[in-house]
Amino acid sequence: MITVSGDGFSKAARVGVALVDGKLQSSARGGAVRTARLRRDPRCTLFVFDSRFSYLTLETTVTIVGQPESVDASVTLFRAMQGRPEGPLAWFGRELEEDEFRRQMVDEDRIVFEFEVSRAYGLVT
Repeated sequence: MITVSGDGFSKAARVGVALVDGKLQSSARGGAVRTARLRRDPRCTLFVFDSRFSYLTLETTVTIVGQPESVDASVTLFRAMQGRPEGPLAWFGRELEEDEFRRQMVDEDRIVFEFEVSRAYGLVT
């Protein structure tokens, strides 16, 4: 994810993304620096690549889903990312039951980014 800082420099961060109900999403803490940048300017670029030479660039506008809505959205997102339609979810090396996972999302002030793609380009090999 590439955002722009207040001084105009591009800032890149590695993020996980998943397609949920037709929407491309990611997660972050509400107090993260990239979240502050997106609150100031909701535009960002996603650069997705594989282990060979294929890549996809997505120019997007972000909608931030905050709490309390982000708790349910986080469960759905991480289930999609982890391929776990039910049962515990992995979180930083631990397995959390859904209730505990939800509490963790609240405690960490997790939010969800929804990306609206305005332009896509790349190279598929």
